[in-house]
Amino acid sequence: MIDGLRVLGLITARGGSKGLPGKNIRMLRGKPLLAWTADVAKASVYLDALVLSTDSEEIAEVGRRHGVSVPFLRPPELASDTATSVDVVEHALQFLAEQGQRFDLIALLEPTSPLRETKDIDSALALMRDSRADSVVSVCSAESIHPAFMFGMSDRGLLHSTQPGGFKVLRRQELEPLFFLEGTMYASRIDTLLADRTFCQANTAGYEVPKWKSPEIDDIVDFLHVESIMTHMGLGE
Repeated sequence: MIDGLRVLGLITARGGSKGLPGKNIRMLRGKPLLAWTADVAKASVYLDALVLSTDSEEIAEVGRRHGVSVPFLRPPELASDTATSVDVVEHALQFLAEQGQRFDLIALLEPTSPLRETKDIDSALALMRDSRADSVVSVCSAESIHPAFMFGMSDRGLLHSTQPGGFKVLRRQELEPLFFLEGTMYASRIDTLLADRTFCQANTAGYEVPKWKSPEIDDIVDFLHVESIMTHMGLGE
């Protein structure tokens, strides 16, 4: 709870990953990928409940073993490539409301960002409160992938600048700071989320994470990248 508002932590993990089959329960440095998110979320001082939304009984069992409530299995239509995160959130909220559990804020936690720490969850929620934002999303500096360094390519293989004025040689110090969305944290007031159908609303705060924490696991290259970071930092086995 934060300022008297009840907060639901919702972990979303479907079974039908195509980029890396079985990724949500794939072993990463001694424990399933899902468990990295479950363990840090359980230590949050602000989450009043921690629920797993999945369509897979195998994933559900892993969640239960790591202390996460799994009160339902997500219907197949909400585990498809076309289902949105807000659709999944809405289904979970409706189910819990029918059980007499109601919440004011939602923190969406995706297992594909296993470098998340408990302090990220709590600091992001505190930022949302202190900035009086309706939502907060995690971002990372786009310095290394700044649009000023990006180019288009013609059918003949010729490069063209995407910036006004054409090719320019810019120093990084001259660039406007820009940020990209990454998956560490998405949180929102439930009423505005259901009204706007997005976590990126008009009154959204950005919680900045360092570059090393920003990788998301979508395929084997991402997995090996994160595994290497964890090994370097001595996380896990």
